[in-house]
Amino acid sequence: MGSWVLSFISEWKDRFTPYKSWIGELKNPQVLKADAMAGLTVALILIPQSMAYAQLAGLPAYIGLYASFLPVMIAALFGSSRQLGTGPVAVVSLMSAAAMQPYAGLGVETIVAYSALLALMIGIFQLSLGLLKLGILVDFLSHPVVLGFTNAGALIIATSQVPKLFGLKIKADQYEHHYEFLIATVKALPDTSLITLVFGAFALSTLLILRKFAPRLPGVLITVVVTTVLSWVIDYKGLGGSIIGEIPKGLPSFTLPNVSLDFKTLSSLIMTAMVIGLIGFVEAISIAKAMASQTRQRLSANQELVGQGLANMTSGLFSGYAVSGSFSRSAVNFSSGAMTGFSSVVTGLLVALTLLFLTPLLYYLPQATLAAVIIMAVINLIKIAPIKHAWKVEPHDGVVAVVTFVATLVFAPHLDKGILLGVVLSLGLFVYRTMSPRFVEVAKHTDGSMRDAVTHKLQTSNTVAVYRFDGDLYFGNTGYLEGKILNAISQKPQLKVIVLDMEAINQVDSTGEEMLEKLSDRLKAAGIEFYLARTKLQVYEAFERSGLAKHIGEERFFRERKYALQYAKQQLGNAIDVEPLLNYMPA
Repeated sequence: MGSWVLSFISEWKDRFTPYKSWIGELKNPQVLKADAMAGLTVALILIPQSMAYAQLAGLPAYIGLYASFLPVMIAALFGSSRQLGTGPVAVVSLMSAAAMQPYAGLGVETIVAYSALLALMIGIFQLSLGLLKLGILVDFLSHPVVLGFTNAGALIIATSQVPKLFGLKIKADQYEHHYEFLIATVKALPDTSLITLVFGAFALSTLLILRKFAPRLPGVLITVVVTTVLSWVIDYKGLGGSIIGEIPKGLPSFTLPNVSLDFKTLSSLIMTAMVIGLIGFVEAISIAKAMASQTRQRLSANQELVGQGLANMTSGLFSGYAVSGSFSRSAVNFSSGAMTGFSSVVTGLLVALTLLFLTPLLYYLPQATLAAVIIMAVINLIKIAPIKHAWKVEPHDGVVAVVTFVATLVFAPHLDKGILLGVVLSLGLFVYRTMSPRFVEVAKHTDGSMRDAVTHKLQTSNTVAVYRFDGDLYFGNTGYLEGKILNAISQKPQLKVIVLDMEAINQVDSTGEEMLEKLSDRLKAAGIEFYLARTKLQVYEAFERSGLAKHIGEERFFRERKYALQYAKQQLGNAIDVEPLLNYMPA
């Protein structure tokens, strides 16, 4: 017991020192230079993006900068991926905004405090999963669920920015449902501010042109600088345009979120924190895996949970909001030559310099520009092809993706309902599929293997049958298997031997074990021999513990199907015909 505790404590200690695997590489000037350049490149994108995403979350722009300072560095130091760029991202910002809707009427300061608390709760949840090695829980968010949610989220995000592009005095948090907000937006279009629309269109056009013709240039930064200068020159604010305004100078200080909590509010935030924590981590780990496959660096999902958890906790304690891994910034970090997590440390330090000295330069930044930045960022999230692909692979997955997509749109801004519905549906359809696995009679094929007799038109025997069951045997499908075997017996009145191929069965629960025991008794009473072939070791050991192996007869378990057939021939002689099962015979 003592050695186990010491091992557990030692492992936890290692969870908080992953940076030791790369920090020594910084002694190499080339690595240091590569990381510094990559960190600078990412910072040029992160600074304007973070302000845009903060506004998407219903927060002042400078909160995005706070969330891009310490959390970015903490995630790099304590995470597993060397190139993952953490910080504010679109989907998590949208979910954070949705969680804050009940507090919309309490003022900006209250929303800032609750957003920080939510980030802290997300961090505690992610850190707990990582330390307890429960990263496997994210697998319950299947790929089709994430696909459907991400596509719907991208549409919700893009449409939520339309009022800022047109200069309309409408906010999404004023409405119970997103479709009500869209209707109100359309009705308000006659009140469009021409100067705002011109600036918004110019910003969008600039971003599109730079992305197409100069993708290596920092398009977001260039657009922000140009529109900010234009805003100052023509007095955009005086003409009726909306600008960022004054940003507090200085670094965020350590602050515990000062909010009043009752049980209802706390339970609601806990559920939201769990959903955002899982969604954010799925996004982060999928990006990290894509990069690790190219760098061949070791990646640990549990360690990444620790890094993301500590980053969110730090964000919550330093007046930020929820963060996650960013696909676009991670891709830039990777393509810019980042070799260690130090590149993200450089990025965080540059954000700190911005907060200390450069915030006055952002005063005239138009809100329409930030809306354009958000719209351009989420366009890449809308992907229909993967949903079509999922449908081709497994129609059920296509259904899950489409249902999650529609549900997320319908329930918006209550995004967690769309996700939960998708998760429940995907698990339900999975269980449904496992309730009726493939059950086929096999016979000898021309290539020497045993294959599905019906599909390949192979002759079978009337006295001996070999059946293959392609799935685990548990309470949900034991009745199905029993019914299939009994129906097969009724179709072969001369049947004397049944061989059940167990190779695809990795586990059998107590219900399945009891069914096999009763089935063997029924077959014995009917004068039919019951053999089991290719049983996995762990399954056979379970049968030994339960006494089923002894009940059926240990001599009736065989390593190969051919041994079962040879044994049957020795026991029953000419009473059975095993030729179609030992040699190829067309039907």
